[in-house]
Amino acid sequence: MAFVNDAYLADVVVDPAARGAGAGKLLVRTMIDEGPGAEFRWTLFTGDAHGLYRQFGFDTPDETAMVRPGTRRVREG
Repeated sequence: MAFVNDAYLADVVVDPAARGAGAGKLLVRTMIDEGPGAEFRWTLFTGDAHGLYRQFGFDTPDETAMVRPGTRRVREG
């Protein structure tokens, strides 16, 4: 039997017209708090939604996390 301990969440994207109605919170809550991954160690990268993810316990990585940033420029808007 295999066990999963770590999971990666790609940044949640909500259509600008639908923002502010709780869709992002619902998606994140369903995936990381209510789904089978509730006990996983989650990792994610976001450019602008830090406040959303902090509500669900995300914070700066611990001493076991390493990231090699990309060099490609990210387009805004």
